[in-house]
Amino acid sequence: MTEDHRDAALSPSERVAMRELLDEDRRKTTARIAMLSRDRDEIIESSALTAPDDEHDPEGTSTAFERAHIQSLLGQALERLADLDLADERLHDGTYGICASCGQRIAIERLMVLPATNVCVTCASGRR
Repeated sequence: MTEDHRDAALSPSERVAMRELLDEDRRKTTARIAMLSRDRDEIIESSALTAPDDEHDPEGTSTAFERAHIQSLLGQALERLADLDLADERLHDGTYGICASCGQRIAIERLMVLPATNVCVTCASGRR
């Protein structure tokens, strides 16, 4: 760990708080992935039971649209889980809370709202 990283390291209480936030986010994200996977599987199963030229739900949305929508949401949730994995690694190696772009400390308030983030507000907004 460099001198800058030592100065930017989380306090023990911040570290515990961030561990709890990351764990809770992981639980919610994992549950969302399971739910979306079930929804996707149900759509695929139900479309297999209908004629291929009749992919429209009586309420007006196409099965293909619903499937694509669920797949997109599932992709986003899987990306979030990957980001949480990376945040866990950073927490473990002592670089959590340090901006990957400029090397400065990320405000704890930002980390509390976006626990998987790896950039400070300034870098995220492109002001550097």
